[in-house]
Amino acid sequence: MASLLATMRLPGGPNKSDDIPLVQSRETGDVIPDTLGPDQKANPFAKSWAHFVAGGIGGMTAATLTAPLDVLKTRLQSDFYQAQIRASRAANLTAPMNPVRAIGYHFGETVQILRAVYRQEGPRALFKGLGPNLVGVVPARSINFFTYGNGKRLIADYMNGGKEAAWVHLGAGTLAGVVTSTMTNPIWMVKTRLQLDKNVARERGGLATRQYKNSWDCIKQILRNEGIRGLYKGMSASYLGVAESTLQWVMYEQMKKSLALREENILLSGREKTWWDHTVNWTGNVSAAGGAKFVAAILTYPHEVARTRLRQAPMADGSQKYTGLIQCFKLVFKQEGMIGLYGGLTPHLLRTVPSAAIMFGMYEVILRLLGTKS
Repeated sequence: MASLLATMRLPGGPNKSDDIPLVQSRETGDVIPDTLGPDQKANPFAKSWAHFVAGGIGGMTAATLTAPLDVLKTRLQSDFYQAQIRASRAANLTAPMNPVRAIGYHFGETVQILRAVYRQEGPRALFKGLGPNLVGVVPARSINFFTYGNGKRLIADYMNGGKEAAWVHLGAGTLAGVVTSTMTNPIWMVKTRLQLDKNVARERGGLATRQYKNSWDCIKQILRNEGIRGLYKGMSASYLGVAESTLQWVMYEQMKKSLALREENILLSGREKTWWDHTVNWTGNVSAAGGAKFVAAILTYPHEVARTRLRQAPMADGSQKYTGLIQCFKLVFKQEGMIGLYGGLTPHLLRTVPSAAIMFGMYEVILRLLGTKS
């Protein structure tokens, strides 16, 4: 967190300096003692683990609270559920809708699907895939925040004289996205397969069974039928998704900078804070995280659809409908139009915007508790 330097007189006797520069928080106005002299720099890796811990806790909290919307988003992105939705629309709609009515209809449609999942498959279906999701989210968020937090500091120290800038945030965000995507793709592959797995009526004692019994069974089937490469399907779309996370980081940092400058101006002016100032102080970073995610998600959403399609299980004859990123984009656009590339956008935004706010909010809180700057 950016800070002001304030000079205060500290008691301590003749052997201590009368005027010692202290760090003053722009957000709270509290003075935070620093044991280092003004010309010394902290170890670049000091408390680097704090980013790892804070990111993991933030990701876990956000994923658990928004799990039902994640299940809904994944289903709406798949071509199987899109085919059902198109059939329903054809039966119920007789005239084209204007954009406002279309948004309202899509929102109502989203709520209906969520209720149908609860009614037909039970409440546990709303949290399907949460296990592997948490297994993926905790290390993914830990790796991402750890790589970004420390990457930003190293890039600034070694390439920009210790100063942060938009291009520093851009470089750190790209690095964090690539590292995270590469290390966690197999986990997201299993999560997607489990979420798309639906009850299939089979003549086995009159009981309906699923293709995958659990996460471990899913991994074994993928390795047996598709090989090790099967666990890395969707990697190209994941790398394309690095643009979203990078854009989010850059916008979040710029919004934080604006909030910090606002706090500094209030302190320098000497005026008393109003209720609005206190509101901005408490909600600023959370709102910045949600706003940054909203813009980044809309601009880069088609890669989410492509990634889900590429991770779908093979068709009944064992062949793959989607064989590559470009082929996937072309086929979806040809068969479903532009709306197909934005399937599931409503639940995606309903999930990711509050999820980002929760995750980054928890991240900032944990870092403060651990005495580390973001």
